[in-house]
Amino acid sequence: MKSTAFWIRRYFVVAGASFVLLVAVGLLKGREAGRVLTESLLWAVVTAAVFTAARYRSARKGQAGALCRDTPDD
Repeated sequence: MKSTAFWIRRYFVVAGASFVLLVAVGLLKGREAGRVLTESLLWAVVTAAVFTAARYRSARKGQAGALCRDTPDD
C-alpha cells in the first residue's frame, strides 16, 4: 500500500489540474472571473476527492486499472 504522502500528493495534482482546466473553460466561455475562480475551486476540490478516494479504494482491494497503470507497484 502506498504511503499517505503519495495519496496527498496525488490529490493536490488532480485538484490543481482540474482547477486550471475548469478556469480556462470558464474564462473561454466569457464568464465573470471571480465567479469562475470560486466555482472552479469548489469543483476541483470535489473532483479530486472523488477521484483520489476511488483510486485509494481500488488500491486497497488490490485492483489494477486496465487503462491507467499510473500507480507504481510497491
